[in-house]
Amino acid sequence: MDVYGKNTPEMHPKILVPRVWANPQNFNFDHVGNAMLALFETLSYKGWNVMRDLLWMRQGAWSVIFLHVYVFMGCMIGLTLFVGVIVANYMENRGTALLTVDQRRWHDLKARLRMAQPLHIPPKPSESAKLRNYLYELTMSKSFKQFYSILVVIISGTLVIPWNVDEERAQGDVLFYATLMAACCNILFAVEVVLKIIAFTFHGFWQSKRNRIDLFITILGIAWIFLHFIMDKSAGLVVANAPLRRFTYTFGYTIVTSRFFTITGRKSTLKMLMTTVLMSMLRSFFIISAMFLLVLFYAYTGVILFAMVKYGHTISKHVNFRTSKEALVVLFRCVTGEDWNDIMHAIGAVNPPFCFWREGMNYWETDCGNYYGAVIYFCSFYLIITYIVLNVLVAIIMENFSLFYSSEEDALLSYADIRNFQLVWNMVDTSQKGYIPVCRVKFLLRLLKGRLEVDPTKDKLLFKHMCYEMERLHNSEDVSFHDILSMLSYRSVDIRKSLQLEELLQREELEYIIEEEVAKQTIRSWLEACLKRIKMEACEKIKKDLIQQIRNNQLASGTISNPRTSITDVMGLQFSETSMTNPLLLNRTDMNDIKTETINEERSGTKKSKNRRSSIPDLMGEAKKLMWGTRIKTLPAQSSTPDRPTVNPKDILHDKALFSKRTDKHGNL
Repeated sequence: MDVYGKNTPEMHPKILVPRVWANPQNFNFDHVGNAMLALFETLSYKGWNVMRDLLWMRQGAWSVIFLHVYVFMGCMIGLTLFVGVIVANYMENRGTALLTVDQRRWHDLKARLRMAQPLHIPPKPSESAKLRNYLYELTMSKSFKQFYSILVVIISGTLVIPWNVDEERAQGDVLFYATLMAACCNILFAVEVVLKIIAFTFHGFWQSKRNRIDLFITILGIAWIFLHFIMDKSAGLVVANAPLRRFTYTFGYTIVTSRFFTITGRKSTLKMLMTTVLMSMLRSFFIISAMFLLVLFYAYTGVILFAMVKYGHTISKHVNFRTSKEALVVLFRCVTGEDWNDIMHAIGAVNPPFCFWREGMNYWETDCGNYYGAVIYFCSFYLIITYIVLNVLVAIIMENFSLFYSSEEDALLSYADIRNFQLVWNMVDTSQKGYIPVCRVKFLLRLLKGRLEVDPTKDKLLFKHMCYEMERLHNSEDVSFHDILSMLSYRSVDIRKSLQLEELLQREELEYIIEEEVAKQTIRSWLEACLKRIKMEACEKIKKDLIQQIRNNQLASGTISNPRTSITDVMGLQFSETSMTNPLLLNRTDMNDIKTETINEERSGTKKSKNRRSSIPDLMGEAKKLMWGTRIKTLPAQSSTPDRPTVNPKDILHDKALFSKRTDKHGNL
């Protein structure tokens, strides 16, 4: 636009001011105090370009080198070092600054494992339910998930055009197609929910929190389609129902915005990032609360000191300390560094005769400001809040964000290993309660792959240690997701390098107890197997010796030529059967001498020996007895023990009282 006389200085309006020397409005270098205040304001990057322009205009180009060097050295380097000191002090107080590299990795791993949760994936349907099985494979496929992730981006892209009635009047067709695309996307999201409910069943679908959120947003989207396209479809109703139309547009873009945040649950990386943000907010809750209390204290102090300051260039109805509410708004603005120095100079510059003041009036009766009070108030507030409290908050966020940002090479367990464990856990925990019986731990360990894999054939002893650790810590009851994951993490690292002293001592004591108990169980099972094998060998040998003795006696007495079965054969079979339990044979005379009490004592002794098998020394003693007994190749003629009678096969075969007729017949022959 061409304005007449805009390039002619003589035609411009002029404002006459006194020709006096005066400092700039907000800074000067007249003495050390003002110079330090000006440079302190420069540290916050507020007003330093105005200072540079004035110095350039009055002192020349060489004078601005000083300011640029100060900004580079003081702000970019010195202030960064100050922030580093704050973060380092926080780390030292937390104890993480004194950790080694391996110990810090272990510290990050424990925090990462605490954030890991079981996957709420419903189990695969049976093969008989073909439709559900097909839909399950479809909804769990990678292409299906990628399609709906792209759909979330598309529906979010419709917000490029403002959704309001004014935009509809200006670009009605473009806005109509944008809302129509959003409606089609909402219908496709409804189809996704229906497919998942059929594949997972409603109970399995409801177990996932992400599915619940998707269902809620989808229901709202269907309601928005009904309100926007059905109740308000005709062009005549658009003008008549402008409030309804305005409501449907607001309701629609609220749903689309909510749908955009669901993409974090569809990508594991984004999900871990959002989890880190939430964990940072929870951990920084106390420091945020302390900062709010500090701001509240300064707000009440500002109301007391500067409530009656006269309005001016900066102090206005939006920026003042008249009430605590307005003071809080001003101070939260100062926390971000927005023109805090202008507010400070505006309060300090209101002095007589530019304010109401008479001789003899004190400060509280006037509407003047206080320069020194404003400087102390705002400088201390900005120093404490911005340079200390906010940097502590940054340190907390950095500590939590390192869990997400750490590379896979630095991590002791990668996200792929944790994801693999989550999938295996979902296979074992069919009820999805977060707990499984101890008996299923072996099955879970056999299914693991990657860095957490445990081979039962190669690492048999380690496999036993891990199973017994779960049994010992939980008394053979149910174990949780984090219990097994923590145990696997301990077994996958070098505890002497990764653990701190107190935790290392506790872990070594636990592993020593586990190794000792597993060794006892191994020795006990080995001894029981040896005893069983020795007993079987002894029984087989006694059986063979008994049969051989019977055959020799038959040959000696000439009974082998008799085709009929003799009574000794029957007795031989009886002796072979009884030798399985009692390898010593008794003759008839000795059997009559044995009392019933002796037999009961032997039976009770047998029961006691069976009950003592749980003890390793008793098992060793029984093994020695059996080993001593197997060394005897032939039966003894006389027994050295009074409670065990002597067995003589000749006495059994030639007892006339028992075999009178048979022996006479053999004698005649």
